[in-house]
Amino acid sequence: MPVPASPAPLRTALLRDSVHDRLRDAIVDGTLAPGEVVRDTELAAWLGVSRTPVREALLRLGDTGLVRAAPGRSTVVAEIDLAEVRDAHAVVVAMHRLAVTEAVARLTTGDLDRMREANARFAAAIDARDTDGALAADDDFHRVAVEVSGNRALATVLDQFTPVVRRLERRRFASHAGSESVDLHARLVEACASRDEQAAADVASRTWQNLADLIPDPADRPDQQETP
Repeated sequence: MPVPASPAPLRTALLRDSVHDRLRDAIVDGTLAPGEVVRDTELAAWLGVSRTPVREALLRLGDTGLVRAAPGRSTVVAEIDLAEVRDAHAVVVAMHRLAVTEAVARLTTGDLDRMREANARFAAAIDARDTDGALAADDDFHRVAVEVSGNRALATVLDQFTPVVRRLERRRFASHAGSESVDLHARLVEACASRDEQAAADVASRTWQNLADLIPDPADRPDQQETP
């Protein structure tokens, strides 16, 4: 088909994604707390945008499970549902294992250096008890394999489910667990450098599986939710 004469609305799309990411991050870091009522007018004023991209973002966040809405009722930030966190965590573990498996043969020296640099920042943030810095560096570390894998479906799944896990990870961040992750990151880089696909996949799984220890057993809570 011929190229449309009218330009594609790239600016609108970028704005929509930006609004979604800002609201998602505000929920994950607790700026918007579990149970808090969120109104599109107030959020639009806060972000300096119209209500339309905010409404679209809330719909996407509802699909992810970060907000809850019912017809004729207010939209609220979802409580942390431990059963949902466990389900999301299982998916995140599997996707990161797949990312590493697909990336090992493609990683360049520069890619490995990016991973080492991110792990160094991660270790420094752990020592400084800087949760935000540690999580940002951890994201940068694992993003390398995701990007190099070139698997867009995998990246899309991680974008959807990682925030569900991260809400609880932030609230239960522990320096001991973080210190162990520094060592696992280093082992993962070495396995990748050796082109040992199986070893790299196993370490990647171990790195993310450790987070399971931070998730309380929902069976211990009758409502399966964590009180903020």
